[in-house]
Amino acid sequence: QVQLVESGGGLVQAGGSLRLSCAASGRTSSSIAMGWFRQAPGKEREFVAAITWSDSSTYYEDSVKGRFTISRDNAKNTVYLQMNSLKPEDTAVYYCASRGLKKYDSWGQGTQVTVSS
Repeated sequence: QVQLVESGGGLVQAGGSLRLSCAASGRTSSSIAMGWFRQAPGKEREFVAAITWSDSSTYYEDSVKGRFTISRDNAKNTVYLQMNSLKPEDTAVYYCASRGLKKYDSWGQGTQVTVSS
């Protein structure tokens, strides 16, 4: 099992920036990739971005392309999500998750991001 702890959420005005961090511990060798997801009130959890540990291949949901950047620090077992040009519709609880061979199987507790208009 991989343990994940997110940090960096908060309140920001539209157009502002935040950087989320996700520190992984435990059986990190079982993790192939890390992802960020978000869930807004009354909505389903949705994929935001992902990065592989091996070669830093990255993947983004269309609405965040060009605004969000996912990165990782293997030495620190930490993944980051730099969020720029934030919009009110980015308001959500953001979760990081660790992907094993078949699925995302470890989740953090979530961090709230609120973007005011």
